[in-house]
Amino acid sequence: MKAVIQRCSHGKAIVLKNVVGEIDTGLVIFLGVQKSDKESDADYLINKITRLRLFNDENEKMNLSIKDKNGSALVVSQFTLCGDTSKGRRPSFLNAASPEIGERLYEYFIDGMKKEDIPVASGEFGAMMEISLVNDGPVTFVLEGKP
Repeated sequence: MKAVIQRCSHGKAIVLKNVVGEIDTGLVIFLGVQKSDKESDADYLINKITRLRLFNDENEKMNLSIKDKNGSALVVSQFTLCGDTSKGRRPSFLNAASPEIGERLYEYFIDGMKKEDIPVASGEFGAMMEISLVNDGPVTFVLEGKP
């Protein structure tokens, strides 16, 4: 499981010109699920993301987590994170989970974030989406779900 997380002051997911998810201060999380991923990988990422100190304190030091900041999360499924570009010019998606497994673990991840008392909005699994965000910093990190 891979996640690209971006600290934001606003994030929005749009499907067919309709807003399906929107947040203000928090994190936009692009989540890719691979064939080998399990719930334990999602649990690891949930624990890491909710406690990672990515937000500035009163001294402008990255010292606050999304929980400390009372921030929200916009979680967007993005199977292209599982793409392999090491050979040729066209990405291979052989490592991406099947849609059934991907959606189940995507929903599991969202539920896990909610259990951590993080307000969560989401995109629509498998849909073509427009994602807009105002990256605050910019602050962007890439995480993998393998402890």
